[in-house]
Amino acid sequence: MFWQVAWRSLAQRKASVLLTVAALTVSVLVLVGIEHLRQNARTGFARTVAGTDLIVGARTGDINLLLYAVFRLGNASNNISWRSYQEIAALPDVAWTIPLSLGDSHRGYKVLATNPDYFTRFRYGADQPLVLAQGRPFEGLLEVVLGAEVARRLGYQIGDQLVLAHGAASTSFTQHDAHPFQVVGIFAPTGTPVDQALHISLESMEAIHSQGELPALDRLQPRTITAVMVGLNSRIKVFQVQRQINQYRGEPLQAILPGVTLTQLWSTLAIMEKTLRAISALVLVAALFGMAAMLLASLRERRREMLLLRTIGASPLFIGALLQLEGLVMTGLAVALALGIAATGLSLGAEFWLAKFGLQISANLFHSATGEIVLYVFAGALVVGALPALSAYRISRSVPSGL
Repeated sequence: MFWQVAWRSLAQRKASVLLTVAALTVSVLVLVGIEHLRQNARTGFARTVAGTDLIVGARTGDINLLLYAVFRLGNASNNISWRSYQEIAALPDVAWTIPLSLGDSHRGYKVLATNPDYFTRFRYGADQPLVLAQGRPFEGLLEVVLGAEVARRLGYQIGDQLVLAHGAASTSFTQHDAHPFQVVGIFAPTGTPVDQALHISLESMEAIHSQGELPALDRLQPRTITAVMVGLNSRIKVFQVQRQINQYRGEPLQAILPGVTLTQLWSTLAIMEKTLRAISALVLVAALFGMAAMLLASLRERRREMLLLRTIGASPLFIGALLQLEGLVMTGLAVALALGIAATGLSLGAEFWLAKFGLQISANLFHSATGEIVLYVFAGALVVGALPALSAYRISRSVPSGL
């Protein structure tokens, strides 16, 4: 009976209730959405590269180097000479290196030139290796291995040909159409920027920028590269090797620790994150107060309802609890709608986040952070709803009982 009375009471004031639920839905949606995207972004960035001790590039900011070398965001201020790369690779404590060269693109997707070690040494997530879903790694000139998302979005298959463009912009007027590439492999999905890239050999990168006929393979040594991923024989030596590279006299170089730099990135963004969360919380508080104001405003119109309830024996406590329940019902409806809209929006927008930032944003909202937000929302509804509930209790005490 208690629930039925509350539901019928709300149904009698459809317009004001719907507006209140809509305001609450928007506020909960913003709060849940921001927190979910924040957590997924952190997780996605953290799993992009694993097992790499140092990333080396031309001297620039730590975060800038991490962003363009690992996440393909932004551009390098300068390149590294091939000679410097060879000297880094020859250091006694260096176990392996993966040279990376960026600069070209294909229909908005970036091209990454590297060597065969990329296929065996690169790790992501929980130390997971790259796996080819189809085909093989590149071996000769003008062969390309596609990221899973590139192949899916552009519809390429093994054996197809494509033309790369100069520059990393989505639209380029300089096409390397004299040197088309053949698709020889497609990576399995990783949920990292690997999915958004086309992978070619360093020699192929040099070849398409040469004039006339393709030079012989042994004459295609790169002059410069963008960055280097470095693995050490012992991680104990990581700071020693970092210092050696940072003090390198051949040219200004910089070595960063990916995990430490990622922490710096989140520290830099912490103020923005806190600001967004604070604004979302204020929107929620405003919506909750709006709900309380609506319930308070309805008390004058509900004196007859209270008289009827008192006549059939309802206590003032029952009537006060009824107002509190109505607030919780509206809050519950808003939470359900917000979670449903958020899950639908995240599912439909998954490709946008993957295409723009190389991040897989899960549509699954059932995790601890969402649970905490929902608990805070209901706790806030209880606190704010106490005022109209108390007012209803006091008013109903002045109405005589029929029993």
